[in-house]
Amino acid sequence: MAVFNMALLQLDTQDEKETNLRRISEMIDEAASKRARFICMPEMANYIGIGDGPFNNAEDIPGGKTCALFSEKAKEHGVWIHGGSICERIHDEKRVYNTTVVMNPKGEIAAKYRKIHLYDIDVKNGISFRESDTIKPGDDIVNFDSDFGPMGLAICYDIRFPELYRLLTLRGAKLIFNPAEFNIFTGKDHWENLVRARAIENVCYMVAPGQFGPKKTFHTYGRSIVVDPWGNVVAKASDRECIVMAEIDMDYVDHMREQVPCVKNRRPETYKW
Repeated sequence: MAVFNMALLQLDTQDEKETNLRRISEMIDEAASKRARFICMPEMANYIGIGDGPFNNAEDIPGGKTCALFSEKAKEHGVWIHGGSICERIHDEKRVYNTTVVMNPKGEIAAKYRKIHLYDIDVKNGISFRESDTIKPGDDIVNFDSDFGPMGLAICYDIRFPELYRLLTLRGAKLIFNPAEFNIFTGKDHWENLVRARAIENVCYMVAPGQFGPKKTFHTYGRSIVVDPWGNVVAKASDRECIVMAEIDMDYVDHMREQVPCVKNRRPETYKW
């Protein structure tokens, strides 16, 4: 089936993990009642906190409570679930992975992706932040096959590295997920532009669910969006915790790639530096 309904859960995740999981469960049920066939979430879906919170709330994948919930709900409703991202425990390591898990309608793990690009910044006389102090980067580019066609996985800051999205596309992806927790300052100027750029240059769907609202130390932008292969925003969240629905037509990707053959017209033999 090439045409299906995608639901994006725009969450306002905080530092009470059990409360977050209850809300996720309720929103999955609501999305399924709206006939969503694929349900996706933002980055850090089950917990956002400070200090050692991410480490203390990290889970084994599989084996953790959050993945168990995703598996249970996928089976209950017969849907695909993209779990945004959660902190994955690394044994004998103080850091964690920032990991996306995708469940098929049988409740099985269909794909797992660990965020590759980490936000490390040190501006002279300005802000300093090192995501790599608490997060270990992944090394694998991850595509997977769904009931609706081939898809690819990325997370948040990855959006600024177009090489990843081109490789996902060359490996067959017609739709790429990009869950995020963009802050409001970069979000207002860059978020939609970056997501649309990745869709246009790869002639693919971009599905980008975001965190919304104030957290302990920053304010997240939200504005979860779905962009089609022409670069049109076909769905966008309002400024609140909510569910966004979008109709996805995977055959439209093939049609647009015939009209705009930029992937086919590549000349990699000349790309030297």
